[in-house]
Amino acid sequence: MRDKTPRPPLWSRLPSGMRALLIWGGVAALVPLLYAVTLTDGEDLFPVGAAHAGFTVAMAVPLAWARQRPATVLALLLAEIVVATSLGYPAQGVWPLFPATDVMVCLLTATRSRRAGLAAAVAALLVQQTAWQLDLLRDGLRASAPGFLALSLLLGLAVLVAWLAGMFIRQRREYDRALRAYAEARAVTDERLRIARELHDMVAHSIGIIAIQAGAGARVIDSRPDQARQALDAIEDTSRQTLKGLRHLLGVLRTTERGHPGPTERGHPGSAGRELSGPAGRGRPGLAERGYSGLAEPAAPVGLADVDRLAQTTMAAGVRVEVRLHGEPRPLPAAVDRSAFRIIQESVTNVLRHASTDHCRVVIDYGKEELRIDVIDDGHAALCEGDRHALAGEEDGHAAVCEGDGHGIVGMRERVALLNGCLSAGPRPDGGFRVTARLPLAPSGLGQDTDIDLVEAR
Repeated sequence: MRDKTPRPPLWSRLPSGMRALLIWGGVAALVPLLYAVTLTDGEDLFPVGAAHAGFTVAMAVPLAWARQRPATVLALLLAEIVVATSLGYPAQGVWPLFPATDVMVCLLTATRSRRAGLAAAVAALLVQQTAWQLDLLRDGLRASAPGFLALSLLLGLAVLVAWLAGMFIRQRREYDRALRAYAEARAVTDERLRIARELHDMVAHSIGIIAIQAGAGARVIDSRPDQARQALDAIEDTSRQTLKGLRHLLGVLRTTERGHPGPTERGHPGSAGRELSGPAGRGRPGLAERGYSGLAEPAAPVGLADVDRLAQTTMAAGVRVEVRLHGEPRPLPAAVDRSAFRIIQESVTNVLRHASTDHCRVVIDYGKEELRIDVIDDGHAALCEGDRHALAGEEDGHAAVCEGDGHGIVGMRERVALLNGCLSAGPRPDGGFRVTARLPLAPSGLGQDTDIDLVEAR
């Protein structure tokens, strides 16, 4: 999964000097507009009145800090309303302050605490209503008149709408943050599951073969040393392949967004060509002398092309794998190819560890629209507890339970589900066990070069 930082909005990308210039340019443009719309009866547009011009400047300037200090700006605007009303200034000349305070109430409610937003709404409502009622009393008008009463309700409704709009914006932002936090936690969980599945598929088969070969070698080391040596060679080869796979997986995890490997992938001094030396390696040829060039050699992603190698290593452990191909083999989407191999590997591993048989059959059918895989054995169907639950009703009760928790069938089901396929696994009526997987060759629009890591992290 690649971390792509979203691009900030245009306003944030502007230099600070440019942003300050635009803000103060807007304030300068707002001053003459406020001067024109707040003229009272008896005032002319020209010549410009110094007192009125100063008041319009006082109304416009605080708005330059509205985003940084909304509480301070709201307090200044409300103070201007109080001062203008105390000096007998008519409401006709201060009315722009009313919607300005409503906007600040909305901004405070959206960006500050709930208590601060509620306090701002109450303060704005009290100041606006007091100023309006005093203006009516000064002019000798009745505040209970229908028109004036409706205007009073409209002023209160404007404050309420501003507070509700701020609450809506606030709740929406909190919801978006909660969604992002959930998505991040889900991504971490999915990545952990993906890594666990890869490690299980990679290690379980190899460790099973190593355990069997080690046991066989220990039994014949005195009577048949040649066979014991063959078992040790098989253990060595299997261990190397497993290390390659682990190194490749770690390399994928360490790769940065631009594809550059991490420090350990670029090579640590002395790690690439290191050979056994000293007491532990005395008398043994180095890795390079045995034809193994470097511990840092990456392993290529596995696929159905590796089924023959899997059959050879399994046969060395005592189980013959018969591979049958139906249809014409052809290149498959990377996700399908790799998942198909992992399903076969896990199924063969289960046969090797639990089936008590020396033979199994792998059938790979290249259909036009799907790839079908069958892994069949005629041994004793032995399952781990976790795999018994994963059968989801397909088991008929004859499978034995082994020690530990099994995750093989669960992992296979997850892989198949990611590719919109289907999987069935369970004991056969005539004995043995059967695993069948059907993988669409173009699930959800997957192409030939689809990244398997992105598919599994979906």
